Amino acid sequence: MNKKTVAIGVGIMSAIFEANSVEIEVTGIETSRGGNVIVFIFGEQGFPKKHEQALQRQVKTELKPTMTFEFEIPQQEIAIKVLHDENQNGKVTKNWTGIYPAEGLGFSKEQKVTLTGAPIYRKSRLEREEFSSGVSIQVVYP
Repeated sequence: MNKKTVAIGVGIMSAIFEANSVEIEVTGIETSRGGNVIVFIFGEQGFPKKHEQALQRQVKTELKPTMTFEFEIPQQEIAIKVLHDENQNGKVTKNWTGIYPAEGLGFSKEQKVTLTGAPIYRKSRLEREEFSSGVSIQVVYP
């Protein structure tokens, strides 16, 4: 293999795995509730409950009704979860039922927690062409 072949191969591979900067706008934040806002970027593994399996996460403590988060995302498909973590414990606090969330949540493709459970990856996932120009997610409160 000559030097030109190696250089071309490296160039192609870097283009394939190049991360794109993606802006995620989070709307509908009820700032009077306090706490922080966490945006999780997931692959199929762990979505949406296993935060430790998120590919990336960002936390912001200065709350505004609309907040912008920026990520470098090399994956071809992702799902996004937003948590308004009012008590800042890093997980979704449940209401008195022990099932339904007591804090604000938002998901890609406008998925919501329902009586049948949390959103699934297949219905929440975004392909690169859907997220590369930015994504807006609204936080929904109980």
